[in-house]
Amino acid sequence: MVRRDELVRYTDELLQIDRFRDYAPNGLQVEGRDEVRVLASAVTASLEAVEAAAALGADALLVHHGYFWQGEEAAVVGMKRRRLTMLLGQHINLLAYHLPLDAHEIYGNNVQLARVLGIQVQGGFGPEPGLALHGELLAPMEGTEFARHISRCLGREPLHLADRGARPIRRIGWCTGAAQKYIDEAARLGLDAYLSGEASEQTFHVAREMGIHFFAAGHHATERYGVMALGEHLAGKYGLEHRSIEIANPI
Repeated sequence: MVRRDELVRYTDELLQIDRFRDYAPNGLQVEGRDEVRVLASAVTASLEAVEAAAALGADALLVHHGYFWQGEEAAVVGMKRRRLTMLLGQHINLLAYHLPLDAHEIYGNNVQLARVLGIQVQGGFGPEPGLALHGELLAPMEGTEFARHISRCLGREPLHLADRGARPIRRIGWCTGAAQKYIDEAARLGLDAYLSGEASEQTFHVAREMGIHFFAAGHHATERYGVMALGEHLAGKYGLEHRSIEIANPI
C-alpha cells in the first residue's frame, strides 16, 4: 500500500515531467482515494478502461492518454461526463503521463518497443530528447521480412511503404504513436527504415522519394509497453497489485 500523494510525487520525479511542454497535464488528473493498493494500467483512459479498472477494484488507473487535452472543449458533458462520473463515483485516481512516458530511458514507450522488437538502441534524434530513437537490428532484414516480424511481435499487421529499390534494413529509427513526421529526419540521417504508429498522406511520397522503408504499426499497438513497464515498476516498489487492461484498438 502507498499513499496516493507519495505515488504521484515519485512518478512525477521519475519521469521528469517538468522537462516537457506537453498537450495535456502530466501526473494526477483526477483525485480519488488517499491510499493505493491495486493499480490498473491502460494505454487510454476510455470509459471501457475505467469500467474495467472499477471491476478490478483498482484504487488508481495509470494511463498514457488521459484527459484535458489542449484545445479540448472544457464543458463536462457527454463522453467526458460519463468518464468522470465513473472515476469520481468509484473514487479511482487517474494518473496520466504522455510525452514523459514516451521518452523515459527505461520505462518509456520507445525503449520498451525496442525491447519487444529486438532493436539495439544507439541514440536519439529529433527536436525532443528521447522522443525518437535510432538503433540496429541484430541482423539485416528485407522490408517484407521485418513487416512479418512486427506482426508477430505486436499482433498487428503493419502498413509498409517503400520504393521498389529500397535496401535491406539494418539501421532503423522509430517513435511510437503519431510521430510519422520524423521520417524526413530519419531519411536525412541515412537510416534504412523508420517506424511509427500512424501514417499521413505525405508519408507515402516521402518514403518512396527518399528511399526509406516506413512502417505504421498502430498507435495503440506501439504504445502498450511503456505503461505496462511503469505499472510493474511501481507495483514492485510499493508492494501493489498491478493489473494491465488491454482494450483492443485497430488504430
